[in-house]
Parts: sequence; C-alpha cells; structure tokens
Amino acid sequence: MQPEPTLLEVQRAARKSLLAGDDGDIAAMLADGLADRLNIYRNTVLLGLTNALRLSFPAVHRLVGNDFFAGAAAIFIAGHPPGAAWLDHYGAGFPDFLRRFPPAASLVYLADVARLEWLVNCAIHAADVSPLALEQVAAIPPHDYDRLRFHPHPAVGLLDAKFPVDAIWRAVLDADDAALATLDLDAGPVWLLVERLPTGTEVRRLTEPAWRFAADLFGGRPLAALDQPGVDAAVLLAEHLAAQRFVGFSFTGANPEAAPATRSNVAASGA
Repeated sequence: MQPEPTLLEVQRAARKSLLAGDDGDIAAMLADGLADRLNIYRNTVLLGLTNALRLSFPAVHRLVGNDFFAGAAAIFIAGHPPGAAWLDHYGAGFPDFLRRFPPAASLVYLADVARLEWLVNCAIHAADVSPLALEQVAAIPPHDYDRLRFHPHPAVGLLDAKFPVDAIWRAVLDADDAALATLDLDAGPVWLLVERLPTGTEVRRLTEPAWRFAADLFGGRPLAALDQPGVDAAVLLAEHLAAQRFVGFSFTGANPEAAPATRSNVAASGA
C-alpha cells in the first residue's frame, strides 16, 4: 500500500495540475474522478492570473493584442506561479520573460515597455510611507556627511532603456496613433525616474549624469562615494530631498566603497 501523501505533496500536485495542466501526480493521489474536477478551476486560475498581468502591463497588452498576450501569459504563468495571494505584486519576471520570448523578438522595445510598466505598477502599489523630514537632515552633524546614505521611498524607481519607452507607453495608453507613427526608435536611450505623486504616477526623463547620480544615491552609496562628472551633487541632492524621495538615512563605515548596495527595484538598468 502506498503511503498517504502529505498535505504539501497534494498542494504541489494540485498546483502542477492547475498551472501546467499536468494531472499525473494529482490523479494518483485523489480518488477516481476527483482530479477531473480540477479542470473546473484551471481556467478560472489562468484567467485570473492573466487578468492580473493585463492590469499591470496595459500598454504591452495593447501593443501585442489579446490573443498574443493571453498565449504569452499562459506560458509565463506555467513557469512563474505567484508566490503570494496579492496579485498586484505578481509579474515582476514578465519583462525578462518577454525579452527572451522568441515570438516577441520583432518588437524590440516590448520588454523595455514592460519594465517601465512594472515600475509604474510598483509605484502605484508601494506602501504609503512617510517621507524623510528636512529637519532630520538638517540635524545631522557636518562631520557625518561623508558617511551618510539615504533610503529611497518605495514609490520611486529608476529605469534606463535603449528606446523612448516613455513616449511609446504614453502614446499606446492614449491611443495616439499619430504620436506612435512619428516616434524615432533610433533617437537614443532614455533615463527615466518613476514616482508616485499626490496627483498620480509620473514618469520623467533625466539626463544621463543625473540618472547615474540618482542610481548611486538611491542604491545606498554614501555621499563621499557619489562622484558623478557633469553634475552638481549638492543641487541634485537638494532636489531629491525637496521632492520627498527618501524615507530615512543611515551611516556607513569608514570605507565608503564598502557600502552595500540596496537597489531592489529602484534602479532597473537595461544595459
């Protein structure tokens, strides 16, 4: 007699059946006919996860059409099942999946549009954390400035891309065919800052030096290690502080270069 499967084994077999359509394991564990009933839920699960991806990547959905998106989503879901019930945070790996997805190869900018949409999604659903007060920064002793590093707000993100993905994203969501027709994909890369404001989520372009400064600053490098040519570090830091893009600060050790980076989704580089 075969030993009774554990609850974890049943859960894994059920997930395999629901997401990959493989009923072999679950059929061996359940009574005759019960495995077939999972088919009732399979489409519901697939449609729910596909819709979650569609909500997070609306421009990608419009660019490729419903059938293409549904097919790509099904393959992605089978290999990347959600790890939590909060589906607003599902789809972090979808841009990289699209980058490697052969049928999407002709749309060379598609993965970068998806990267931008994911940062927008992260900004929308980020925790509502109180920003760093300027009074707290003013109270820092000058002799600690070099060791100072700032913690970015979770609703702030950075992205660089080879194509004008911000313009593509806006034109697609606005259904502005004229703007899409005049886009120059060879115009050069863009460096973008994504943030959530009281008026909504904003995507704005930065210069490359300002973007690289922000990437180092938001990535946790101490002030002594922020040496970007072509920028006025004091002015840029003041702008970020005034825009309330930080939630706190800490101090690194004596060696600034040894400071660990804490980029998470803050800097998404396409390089």
